Amino acid sequence: MDDYLVRNPYALSLALLGIVLLGAVWLPHRLKRHVLSFPIVYVGLGFVLYSLPWALPLPHPDPFLAPLLTEKLTELVVLVALTSVGLRIDTPFGWRRWSVTWRLLAIAMPLAIALGAVLGYWLGGFVLATAVLLGAVLAPTDPVLAADVQVGAPHEGGEDPVRMALSTEAGFNDGLAFPFVWAAIAMSSTLVPGFDWMATWWWRDLLFRTVAGAGMGWALGWAAMWFLFRQSSPERPAAVGDGAASLAIALAVYGITELVGGYGFLAVFVAALAIRHYERDHAYHVSLEEFAGQCERMLMATLLVLLGGAYANGLFDQITPGGAAFAVVFVFGVRPLTAWLSLAGTRLSTRERLAISVFGVRGIGSIYYVAFAINHADIVHARELWATVGLVVLLSIVVHGLAATPAMRFLDESRSRRPPRASDSPLAPALPGTATQIANDPAATPNHPVGR
Repeated sequence: MDDYLVRNPYALSLALLGIVLLGAVWLPHRLKRHVLSFPIVYVGLGFVLYSLPWALPLPHPDPFLAPLLTEKLTELVVLVALTSVGLRIDTPFGWRRWSVTWRLLAIAMPLAIALGAVLGYWLGGFVLATAVLLGAVLAPTDPVLAADVQVGAPHEGGEDPVRMALSTEAGFNDGLAFPFVWAAIAMSSTLVPGFDWMATWWWRDLLFRTVAGAGMGWALGWAAMWFLFRQSSPERPAAVGDGAASLAIALAVYGITELVGGYGFLAVFVAALAIRHYERDHAYHVSLEEFAGQCERMLMATLLVLLGGAYANGLFDQITPGGAAFAVVFVFGVRPLTAWLSLAGTRLSTRERLAISVFGVRGIGSIYYVAFAINHADIVHARELWATVGLVVLLSIVVHGLAATPAMRFLDESRSRRPPRASDSPLAPALPGTATQIANDPAATPNHPVGR
């Protein structure tokens, strides 16, 4: 068997890749109503493929040995996922409509970073800089692996507060985690312990790069759609059938924003929101999201197989008892606690508040940030860091993957059995322009931008 595979590695590689990608197209639809999730299946597939007794022509999956490749591959998956998430959100952007999101970003996320850093230092045994990095990389809710708890396709309507909050949180916080990753890098890179790096970090990494990312994203997203609609007939914008424009715009927005020093992830998500707000009722949004979603699933499938291979090839060899304890506490304690506290005083029901708190999936974004930091600084205990983050991601994939479908089904059924109330929109009172009304009648909001 080994001799035969060695003689035909290219053909076998194509066959394996084709099967993996075909499954990425077919499986998500088949698993929609089942407990088993797509990420669980593909991580398991990768584990099996890399555990076979005969050699297969597969790349080495250890992220520690290929941090640059890991960074670039996960970077691409995350930015495509952010595009897909942003294009799916029907609820118009607004400070009041999105107030649950702002709570999760402004309260839950910094609390999760702080608690993660404290636990990483005290429980995980990491040095301070690595502990801060651990908290920063695990704080964001992942946009890639959380499809089961996110909003549906454009124009589907019915965006409930749980799916809306988790989708928008995942879209924003993958970019907003970057300042804290840079803080950990600065702490790891300084020769003299202290806070001399704080002044530069404050104005450049926290303020300038964040504002530049949001501003460039909105401007470039709006400009791209203006060009597509203005340079073609009203019935058929330039290549309306070609949803590939979504990927082209995402790559351009990311690249241009990074060139000017802004946060590309934040820019891509904001650009997707700007695109979704331009000619909101046009069917072109469906084409854009479909293509972005297909690209996301195929890239994610490839990455999940490699992740399963990493688990099979000793990623956990360097896990410490403290690191294992940290992973369990973070998944089952830190995220639920911080999100629950951030939602105090909202009009969400207890069930909705609990679902938002529990289903903060950790995944590909965390892997990207670890690889990014290792490529930019000499991170102490890097092997142990990879093992700990890998365990958090695995726990999240399994626990959230198994619980998401039944939990969301239960929430939908309980919501359908009671009369509508104010908290059925994302923290907005039952006034014109709430998410539920907009989902059923997009023109309900007086500032609706249709036709602009």
